[in-house]
Amino acid sequence: MPQRRKILVVLKGYPRLSETFIAQELLGLERAGFDLTLISMRRPTDKKRHPVHDEIKARVVYLPEYLHEEPIRVLKGVVSGFRMPGFKALVKRFLKDLPRDVSRNRFRRLGQALVLAREWPDKGTWLHAHFIHTPASVTEYASILTGVPWTCSAHAKDIWTSPDWELNEKLGSARWTVTCTKSGYEHMRTLTERKEAVHLSYHGLDLARFGHFAEQRPCRDGSNPADPVSILSVGRAVEKKGYDTLLQALARLPADLHWRFEHIGGGDELPRLKALATTLGVADRITWKGALAQDDVLDHYRRSDIFALACRIAANGDRDGLPNVLVEASSQRLPCISTSVSGVPELLVDGENGLLVPPEDPVALAVALEAAIRDPKLRRTLGDSAEQRVRAHFDHHASIEQLSRLFDSEWQRAS
Repeated sequence: MPQRRKILVVLKGYPRLSETFIAQELLGLERAGFDLTLISMRRPTDKKRHPVHDEIKARVVYLPEYLHEEPIRVLKGVVSGFRMPGFKALVKRFLKDLPRDVSRNRFRRLGQALVLAREWPDKGTWLHAHFIHTPASVTEYASILTGVPWTCSAHAKDIWTSPDWELNEKLGSARWTVTCTKSGYEHMRTLTERKEAVHLSYHGLDLARFGHFAEQRPCRDGSNPADPVSILSVGRAVEKKGYDTLLQALARLPADLHWRFEHIGGGDELPRLKALATTLGVADRITWKGALAQDDVLDHYRRSDIFALACRIAANGDRDGLPNVLVEASSQRLPCISTSVSGVPELLVDGENGLLVPPEDPVALAVALEAAIRDPKLRRTLGDSAEQRVRAHFDHHASIEQLSRLFDSEWQRAS
């Protein structure tokens, strides 16, 4: 095996409860023998941590989140940058980018890159960005300035909300880029001549952490008001998750059906969604749990009857890739109802291991929910098939092995 290098991994924020798939990948790379230092562009805002965060040994370095908050640190970065061999190339690239994106954010990424290049933690010899939008901007600028090569993991929002010109530039600059859905993979390949440098790599799941759930769920069918069917959803309350559509679907369910809905997650839209639930007359059947740690989420998967997520494409183009919560729920034999958006059909096949409806369609979603509520046998069949698919095709070890090969090929080439 070639000698592995210290990798500086640039992240938008760390740790984040909504990004367990990234944390699991970082832990997997550490266990595979990679030496990581995490570079976070933001300080954490979540009050809780998942167990996986405590298992990751990598040191975390926080860049200035806003340049005016640490002016001395930024100034030192600028002065140091003048003396670096890539400074002229960086200025040229920045002046090329700025007219296409005249924003404070563009200056912030330049400042963060200058700070990173000056401080250069732990003598890193490789750069890797998670997300191809702002973290990749910092990473690419630091790469230009220092001459250290970089690679990238692209996901969902970052792909679909970035302009084509920016994706083209970064895909041409990075040694390689991986992404987690076929739709994102195909889109990025249309934007670069270096198609061989774009790779599809599903995140997968740590199946040891999400072990087989052997217990039989109750045969609830919504007919008993004292024992309602339990519907669960996990996700941030943001536009692309489609929670307003899900609430409208729940409000359309027949009056003779008895159900409860639990939502796990934070998000800016929670107040609006709670008000909408009241307007729709379903607020008394809903519990808003807020953000929970992974062990608590796993417990909810196991004691729920149905998982629902009404993914959509947001007005700005933002969308999910393949939501990890669907993979997690499926691993626990929990039947999932979702929409045919982005990478969801790469996991769920309608009528075989889940139920899929068009996005933005509360009527179709209500029909699917009613079918699942009334038929516990259907739920059991879908849930069993979903678990089989996850354990056969979404083991995260396959993704870690693929990433290891990609990194090791670079080390081999260099040596």
